Amino acid sequence: MLTLALVFGGRSAEHDVSLVSARCVAEALDPARYEVVPVGITTEGRWLLPDDFAAATRDGLEATPSRPVALLPDPTRPGLLVGEGERVIPIDVAFPVLHGPFGEDGTIQGLFEFAGLPYTCSGVAASAAGMDKEFMKALFAQADLPQVDYLVVRDRADDVDGVVDEVEGDLTYPVFVKPVNMGSSVGIVKAHDRTELRDAVELAFRFDRKVIIEADAGGREVECAVLGNERPEASVVGEVLPGNEFYDYESKYTEGKMAFKIPAPIDDAHLAEVQRIAREAFQTIDAAGGARVDFFIEGGTGRVLLNEINTIPGMTNMSAFPKLWEASGLPFRGLADRLVELALERHAARQALRVTRI
Repeated sequence: MLTLALVFGGRSAEHDVSLVSARCVAEALDPARYEVVPVGITTEGRWLLPDDFAAATRDGLEATPSRPVALLPDPTRPGLLVGEGERVIPIDVAFPVLHGPFGEDGTIQGLFEFAGLPYTCSGVAASAAGMDKEFMKALFAQADLPQVDYLVVRDRADDVDGVVDEVEGDLTYPVFVKPVNMGSSVGIVKAHDRTELRDAVELAFRFDRKVIIEADAGGREVECAVLGNERPEASVVGEVLPGNEFYDYESKYTEGKMAFKIPAPIDDAHLAEVQRIAREAFQTIDAAGGARVDFFIEGGTGRVLLNEINTIPGMTNMSAFPKLWEASGLPFRGLADRLVELALERHAARQALRVTRI
């Protein structure tokens, strides 16, 4: 039996989504194969071992009795230190379900690497690239993967009018405005005119010092899940049918606000193209384990355009990643097992590399 640290919560606007993901992953993990140790991270960054995991994911970490816990920075004995050195819990693998900054951006992945602890999904560099939309899109452009037109502005919260002028000079309405380092559609606005654009830029700068503005593809939105390490596999493709004008936070996490059609009603040529680009995007950022890749099928032209990759996709019962794999023949429990297996495989391969000259 493996002792698995299920790490959830985090210092992010996506904290609440992570609680739901953690609850769903815990239900999917086979109790005959894993001893699950829940590790909650508060919005202030405190690491806690909740006395009641169900209460922590339902009522919040701060409302649940818990003990402080810390990751041992010792790769010779990966584990968790409970309280004031009361005991050490040896850990075989970490399963982070942290979304957004300080969880999906390479920071906690670096901590796991330092501690010598295997962990699911992508490593430090891939996580950072997948979280930062500017870096991600630059890598996709270098790999000649098709994307919508976009521009990035940095540190210009005090020059919103100048940003609006620049956008209007390069793109046409409507446009999407997003914080560069945020997921779950937090802070995203579809702007149809100058007034909406100005408000959207101001909002995005509240979440990040970098803001990306993208052209509207004006077509359909589809998603594909990827699983693997060196030889990734692509799932069937699903189409997002949001209840709102676009796939915003409310659509993603409110029951009945969106529909997800699996398989997507697209022809074989579009299916093959989406799956091909999904695998290439995964490999371009050197992702590992699993990821969800989002696309547009452009209105009018029918071109497949790559939107973004999510290296720790949502794992709720409403989330696309587990639904796409279930439709591909891999149920949630099997998906959780496969993510752990891939984590252990990648860790073993890294451990085999030399760290000395001789």
